Amino acid sequence: MAKKQDKPSDVPLKKEAAPKEKKPAKKEAAPKEKKPAKKEAAPKPKKLTKKELEEIKKEAEKTLEEELEEQLTDEEIENFQIEKVDMERLTNKICDVLAERESSGMFQSELWKKLKLTSRDGSRLALKLERMGTIYREKILDKGRWTYKLILKKTPISTLSIENAPCLVCPVEQKCSLEGEISPRNCQFIEDWVLSEMKKPTKAK
Repeated sequence: MAKKQDKPSDVPLKKEAAPKEKKPAKKEAAPKEKKPAKKEAAPKPKKLTKKELEEIKKEAEKTLEEELEEQLTDEEIENFQIEKVDMERLTNKICDVLAERESSGMFQSELWKKLKLTSRDGSRLALKLERMGTIYREKILDKGRWTYKLILKKTPISTLSIENAPCLVCPVEQKCSLEGEISPRNCQFIEDWVLSEMKKPTKAK
């Protein structure tokens, strides 16, 4: 006898479970930014003493002359010379200019400009003239800057007025007197000298 064929089972086949989707890996947490370190408090400025404040103020008010006075010796100031310049004539010129201003004086920067001197040479010369007693310097605050006014104290003795005078080399000077036969009143040498001086052109101030 033939065997009965097995009937296909009516039971449905189990579906294979779909593979589970892999969960995305957790994102690594970004490293936390470090908080900037706290700035150290700046040290509080030290309070200056009254003496220190006065010294700072004095330093700020210092002029070129005061700096030079500290740097130069008395000898360097007194023997100051400007190369290729007749210092006696220059001193007389300064006195002539300051004499016109009388007691009001003149700002040194204005004077140096007029005489075509550098401020450094002019400042040294001012120190020299002050030491000689020819001028005095008055410290003044002008347009926010400290400077000096130069005021004539006394006019220096000049030998320019007797330059070439015959009396200095007179061969009969020992016999000369006001009432004598040889006298300045009737001296031909003096007369000739005066006339020659009058003919010289007057230098503009």
